Amino acid sequence: MAHAGTLAWQDATQELCLPRLDDSAAATSRLEAHAEDARLSQGCLSGNLEAYEQLYRVQSAKMKSIAMNLLGNAHDAEDVVQETFLKIHRGIRYFKGQSAFSTWTYRILVNCCYDLRRKKMRRQETAERDLVPEGQSFESPAPMHDHPLRMALEKCVAQLTPYLRSVFLLYEVEGFKHAEIGLMLGISEMASKNALYQAKRKLREMLSEQRGPGQMAASQS
Repeated sequence: MAHAGTLAWQDATQELCLPRLDDSAAATSRLEAHAEDARLSQGCLSGNLEAYEQLYRVQSAKMKSIAMNLLGNAHDAEDVVQETFLKIHRGIRYFKGQSAFSTWTYRILVNCCYDLRRKKMRRQETAERDLVPEGQSFESPAPMHDHPLRMALEKCVAQLTPYLRSVFLLYEVEGFKHAEIGLMLGISEMASKNALYQAKRKLREMLSEQRGPGQMAASQS
C-alpha cells in the first residue's frame, strides 16, 4: 500500500488495502469523519469563522501535500492552498452537499493547481522564446543524495500527461479512492481506474527504456 506523501511504486495488480466491511472500528471512524465533514460544511455555510479556522487546521497539511505533488514546488503549493481557501470562502454558497465537503474542497484545490500550472507554462513558453537562443536549452540540476530509482520514477511521472499524472498521484501518493478522485476531477470512477492503469503501464514502459536491454538482462540473471 502506498503511504500518503511518499512516491511508492507498486505493480498494476496490487490494490489499495481497504478496511473490511465488518470492521466496526473502521465503520465508526468513517461515521465520525462524515459527521465532522457535515459539521464543518454547515459551519462554513453559515459564515462561522471558527469553522473556517477548523477547516484550515484539518485540511491544510493534506492540501499542501497534494499541491506539492501536482506542482513540484513548495512556494507554488503554499500559494495554491491560500487561493483554494479564498475560493472556498467566496464560493461556499455553491456547495449543495451532493458530495463530501472535503471532496468538494479538494476539487477546488486541484483546479487551482491546474490553473497555476497553465499560467506558468504560458509564461515559461514566452520567456523561452525571448531569452533562449535557438537550439539551446537549460536543464535543472538533479537533486542530490536521492535514490536513483526514485529519481527515475519521479522523472517518468513528470512526463505523464497532466490527467494521468493527477490520477496516479492522487491514488498512489495521497491515498484517495477512485470514487473520490472521480469527484475531484469530474470523471467517472471507472475512468479513474482506467487512467491509473494507463499511467502505470506508461511508467513501466518508460522505466524499462531508461534501464536499457543490458541492465534488464543483468537484473533478470
